[in-house]
Formats: sequence, C-alpha cells, structure tokens
Amino acid sequence: MSEPVKVREGAAGASGDKPGFDLGSGPGRLLVWLYGVFTVAAASRSVVQMILDFGRAPLAYVLSAIAAVVYAFITYSLVRGGETARRAALVCCAAELAGVLVVGTWTLAEPSAFPDATVWSDYGMGYLFIPVILPVTAMIWLRRSARQRLSPAASSPSGD
Repeated sequence: MSEPVKVREGAAGASGDKPGFDLGSGPGRLLVWLYGVFTVAAASRSVVQMILDFGRAPLAYVLSAIAAVVYAFITYSLVRGGETARRAALVCCAAELAGVLVVGTWTLAEPSAFPDATVWSDYGMGYLFIPVILPVTAMIWLRRSARQRLSPAASSPSGD
C-alpha cells in the first residue's frame, strides 16, 4: 500500500514542522469533483452565451464567467493541497457564498437586470441550489479538516 503524496508547504513544510495536508482525499475528493464539474459547466455556459448573444444579457454572462473562475481556483486549491491552499480555498468559498447570496438576491429583487440567468441566479435554483450548498459544505469540511490536522488527538493512534 502506498502513502498519499505530501505537498510541500514552503520552508515550514520542508523543515518537518507539520506534514503536508491532502485536501483531495476523502470527502475532499467529492468536493474536487463537484467543483471541477461546476468549473466546466459555468465556463462552457458563459463562453457559449458570450459568443452567441453577448448583447442580450452581458451582466449575466460575465457573472457566469466570474463564477467559472472562482470554481476553477477552488478546484485547483483543493487538488494542490497543503495549508496555504486550504486557507485560499476557504477564503474563495466564502467569496463564492457571498457572490451567490448577492447575485441570488439581486436576481429576485431586480429581475429586469438579468434577461438571462446566471449560474448563481435565484441562489442556484437552475442547478438544484448546489451553488449555495457547495460553498457552505466546503467551508465546513475545510475548517473541520484543519482542526483534525492541528489536533494532537487526531494524529495520535491512541487519540479518541
């Protein structure tokens, strides 16, 4: 059986203070998959819409492209692993949630501003509300994984 590859974390990781942390294993693997799918979906949607009919709803199409970039960065951070990547993913998930809440509220309060839907319209209703659930789930998992990594009981075989 082989051990997971540990990710270098600058000077601290190289000195052996704390081992690298693999965010792409366990539940993180599902998050990587979901964020990867959403990256492709949001990017494909925005590129096609911008090419075919940008003048119809430029705000909606640009917001979908921004969502794709956010999803891609989170996917990359989760795949890269390590404490720095975990922190970056956590910040980006918080920004994603804020975006979903702002755009979701905006689409409900002023529908005329959005002649076509974005990924985050109506809190992600077109995507089964996954855009609002995913960042919350990811932030919970990222925070829990950090506590487990830092907890001496989590790394000790005799810990409860």
